[in-house]
Order: sequence, then C-alpha cells, then structure tokens
Amino acid sequence: MLQIAQIKENQLDFEKRLAKRGLDSKTIITKILDKDELRRNLQTHRDQLLASANALSAEIGSLYKEGKTALADEKKTQSQTLKEQSKTVEMQLEIVENDLKNILNDTPNVPHAKVPEGKTPEDNVEVFKHGSIPQISANAKPHWEIVGEAGMIDFELGVKVTGAGFPVYIGAGAKLQRALINFFLDEAGKAGYTEVQVPILVNKESAYGTGQLPDKDGQMYFANEDNLYLIPTAEVPITNIFRDVILPENSLPQKRVGYTPCFRREAGSYGKDVRGLNRLHQFDKVEIVQIVHPSKSYEALEEMVDHVKSLMEKLELHYRILLLCGGDMGFTSAMTYDFEVWSAAQKRWLEVSSTSCFETYQANRLKCRFKNSETGKNELVHTLNGSAIALPRIVAALIENNQMDGNKINIPKVLRPYLGMDEISY
Repeated sequence: MLQIAQIKENQLDFEKRLAKRGLDSKTIITKILDKDELRRNLQTHRDQLLASANALSAEIGSLYKEGKTALADEKKTQSQTLKEQSKTVEMQLEIVENDLKNILNDTPNVPHAKVPEGKTPEDNVEVFKHGSIPQISANAKPHWEIVGEAGMIDFELGVKVTGAGFPVYIGAGAKLQRALINFFLDEAGKAGYTEVQVPILVNKESAYGTGQLPDKDGQMYFANEDNLYLIPTAEVPITNIFRDVILPENSLPQKRVGYTPCFRREAGSYGKDVRGLNRLHQFDKVEIVQIVHPSKSYEALEEMVDHVKSLMEKLELHYRILLLCGGDMGFTSAMTYDFEVWSAAQKRWLEVSSTSCFETYQANRLKCRFKNSETGKNELVHTLNGSAIALPRIVAALIENNQMDGNKINIPKVLRPYLGMDEISY
C-alpha cells in the first residue's frame, strides 16, 4: 500500500512513475489526496465538536453548584447537541476512511525510476543472456511426450485423482523433483538464507499483507468453511512471519528460504502454452525472501538476481533475464526481473523465476518496521522475494534440452549426487 505522506511530498514523481503502468496516474493520485484531505477535515471537525462539548460539560457542574439551573440546563442541551453532531461526523469519517483504504488497496505500487514504460511483455527489456541454444536431434520430442514414455509423469492420472493441472510424478520423475528441491534449498542455505517450513494455508490477513488480496482474489483456491486460502507462493507465509513486528536495525537483513507446493487457479488459461508442465494448478517452488533496510533494498535485489543466475548456470541452462516494464509487473512490485529458460523442443522461452523489490508497499500493509538506531523512530522496512526456483518449467527444459539418442536423459553434474544417477534411461 502506498504511503500518503510520501505521495504528498513527491506528488509529481509518483504520478510520473505510476504512469509507467499505463494508468491515468494523475487522476488516481489526485483522488487519493482529495479523499485524504476530506478525511483530515472531517477528523478536525469531529475533534472540535467533541472539544466544545467537553468544555461545556466542565461548565455544567459548576453552574449547578452555583444554583444557575436554567443556564446549566441550556449548556447541557448544547453539549448533547454537539455530541450528536460529532457522532454524525464520525459516521461520515468512517465512510471516507473506508473509501480511502479501498482506493489505496486498488492502487498498485509505483515502479522504480529505472523500470521501462510499456504495457505488454513485448515492452520488457532483455538485460542479460547466458549460454547458447542447445543443439538437439531433429527428432527431439517435447517434454510431455518424453515423460509419458518414460513413466516419469502421468498427467491423465492427475486428471483422474484431481483434475487438469495436477500431475502425478512417478519414479525418476518424483526423484528429480526431490533432487531439485534439495539442491535449491542447499544453495540458498550456502547463501545465508535460514530455511523455514511454513503452512500452505493462510488467513485473509496474510493474503492481504503481501498484496494477494484484493488483487488476486479470483486466482487463489479458497477453503470457504475455514476462511483460509491455499498459497499461490511461499512468499505469502514467509513474509507474513514478520507481520506486526518491529525489528532491531542491527538484525537486518532477515533472509529466509522455504519450499512449498503452490496452488493457482489460473482461470482462463488455455491453448498450446498450457501443455505438459508449462502451466499447472499445483507446482513445487523454493522461495527466497529478504527483509532489509530501505537503503539496502536494490543492493539486495541484485544479490538475489545473482543467486538465481548461479542456480541456472549450475544446471547448465541457456537463459535470459528481462527487466519488466511497468505494465507487465506484478501489482505490488516496484521492480521485477524475470528469468526465462530456453526450451529446445518447444523452441520458446519459458519463465521460471521472478525476483522483485516491493520497497515499502508490502511492509505498509504488514506493519513490518525497524527501529532506527539514530532517530529512535520506527520506520517501514523494504521487502523482496524471488523464485529460487519454480520447478515445472525447469524440469521441462532439463528434459527437453538434455534428451539423447537411445531414450536417455542426461543429468546435469550438479544434480547427480542428489539424484543418484548420471542419466535417466527409459
């Protein structure tokens, strides 16, 4: 959630940056400030009415003692009228405060100054590329055919048990999942992240705190009877560990990593891009989260990007990094880098990771703060997270890019100790 005080101090800058999302930023910012001014005026009016009523109340007792009953009764009536007026203003104030909160909830984060303008993925900017396109046989197959022949993943069995988008991993397929999860967790541990195991169901407060509500309400699975949401990403429970927490400044940064299954309804998804592992309703992901001092957030973002780069390179994958344009960024993000891996058989880029800085947007909702050692005041932290990494499309690329003649899949060297084999034969 944006901070009104910051908007007031930097109105033109906020309008300019918010416009990068392709929004009518001037109208949005003006609406916020006008509503806030109305709120402040009503608050002042209410306080004045109550102060006047209290002043009269202080007079009434003395007037009765002095025997000035008629004047005391008159003052009492005036006091009651002022209190009734204050109640009316209070109700108006509650409506305006609720309206203001709804406007702020519906307003996305402002992009960082370096974020490019644009509305579609075509406006994203490639900032890094590693490796070259893998050379595979002309008879190479897409991953959904290979895993079916190898008995590694059964999509139809998943449909039987649950529905489309819930695959069943079998044998080497299940072991490959576990190998990747353990590799990603171990690498994050080496990078200073403390591992946590968190719930995969969260309450409304948690979903709101990281910005999934109200923006992504329709994309999450909801357990109606218990008012709980299945998590779309471990970002939600991990970041909410710090909700309503005041951290000592010397405890920053806080670095956490966690593995969870993730659940996304992906309403409206269809077509060739959803085949196989390309788009699932349930998938595994390792997530890294940092809670940092505001002066260190973009340094932390680059550190997280470097971490994901190291994972991609150890897996011997051809990948690129995109700086997302304003219109293609997530609702809560101030800056996002997307990682895409080349899928040799599909001949297309597949997104496998997003690494983002949210500045104070999530922290303002979470009320996550640190005590400034110099001023003694509580200030909002900056939050960041990144996929390190989501498994499905990584698995798809590893299988497609490493398929060999003779029905074999070569395993990258870094995974062999985890998987216990150099190749998968079928």
